[in-house]
Amino acid sequence: MTTREALLTQLGFRFGINGPHAARTMMLDELRLLLGHTEPQVSRADYATAIVDENVLGKPTRKARELTLRYLSALYSLDTTNPIFRALRRLWPLSEAAQPMLALAAALARDPLLRATQDFILGQPIGAAVSREAVERFLAQAYPDRFSPASLKSFAQNVAGTWTAAGLLSGHRNKTRSQPLAHPESVTLLLFLGYLGGRTGQRLFSSEWTNLLGGSPDELEALTNSASHRGLLVFMNAGGVKEVRFPGYLSPEEERIRQEVSHVV
Repeated sequence: MTTREALLTQLGFRFGINGPHAARTMMLDELRLLLGHTEPQVSRADYATAIVDENVLGKPTRKARELTLRYLSALYSLDTTNPIFRALRRLWPLSEAAQPMLALAAALARDPLLRATQDFILGQPIGAAVSREAVERFLAQAYPDRFSPASLKSFAQNVAGTWTAAGLLSGHRNKTRSQPLAHPESVTLLLFLGYLGGRTGQRLFSSEWTNLLGGSPDELEALTNSASHRGLLVFMNAGGVKEVRFPGYLSPEEERIRQEVSHVV
């Protein structure tokens, strides 16, 4: 693990060669149920109790409940000491329409397997067909000799399911690349993830995170302005010099780590 990755891990990101998308999608429906059932301030143990003991997600066996907890924890942390989950939890109830992109952003930060497919998906023109076989070919090239044909098919289906749920693909059997909807809440989280990665100012608006939206710079700036008016962040733009701040999102120690990230190439 590089120095940068070690620092980002302290801010809630996950790295490595394994991830939940080998077995699951980003589990949007389960996340919605879980966060709808629990209070924002509850602990990691309370989420475990809700999933395993109370079975709020309606899983048929205890084993299934334990696996669900494992995958949701890997994707989202379910721990308010994690800055990414804390931001997700803060923004989640504000807009149901923003939730798919909020979930995608957090899942990308925490699942290296899903993250590895981002450039492939974003590289497809809007309206282009994106077949499962094309995703499989890409994954086979990215991870040579790692997955069996059956595993590769499952992995490709899970990845496609997540990108579809988030609005970057559309269609049931035949997928096409689509333009996702953007909302002030999801733009806030995407900008925040870029900020955690050490970006500030204008550079926040051209990160791999904001690239997910595919909109124009003016549209992104308008959404950031809207987020600022709603108190989700602070945005100042004077003479073309942009500044974005996230008051209350990070502890002093987390901010120190973030600043250290910004100095590591």
